[in-house]
Amino acid sequence: MSKGQLFESIFGVLVLAVAAAFLAYAYQMSGRALTSRTYTLGAVFGRIDGVTPGSEVRISGVKVGAVSDSALDPTTFEARVKLSVARDVKIPEDSIAKVVSDGLLGGAHVSIEPGGSDVMLAEGDTIAITQGSVDLLNLAVQAFTNSQKGGNAEGAQEATDPSGESE
Repeated sequence: MSKGQLFESIFGVLVLAVAAAFLAYAYQMSGRALTSRTYTLGAVFGRIDGVTPGSEVRISGVKVGAVSDSALDPTTFEARVKLSVARDVKIPEDSIAKVVSDGLLGGAHVSIEPGGSDVMLAEGDTIAITQGSVDLLNLAVQAFTNSQKGGNAEGAQEATDPSGESE
C-alpha cells in the first residue's frame, strides 16, 4: 500500500467517524432518544401554530421534553398534543401549558408554568389549563385597521363645528 492510499484510507475513516458523531448528536437532540426516560402528558389547545412533533417543552426556559405528537380532535376542532417530559421533572396538576412563539419566523414551543398543587401529573394525564398560540399577523392587521378607522373618525368630527353644520 502506498503512502497516498494509506492517507486516503485514514482520512476516509476519520470522515465516517465525524459523520457518526453528528448523527448521534442529532438523534439525542431530536428527543427520540428520550422515550425511555420520559413520561407522556396530554394537552388540548385552541391553536398550536408553529408547534410540531420535536418542538421543545420548556419550564422556566429550560428544555424538559419535546412534543411527541399532535392531532386535530374531529368533534371539537381543537389540537390535541402529546408531550414527552423527562421522568425526573414532576409537574403539578394545576400547571398551565402555553404555546409560545420563538420569534418572527414561525417557530414555537410549549412552555409550562408550574402550579402550586401538591398533586403531580402522572403518565397519560392531561394538563387542564392551556393557552394556545396568538396569531401575531392577525393582531397587527387589526391594530393597523383600528388605528386607521380611529384616525378617520377623529378627522371627521373635527371637520364639523359644534352647531352641526359642515365647514
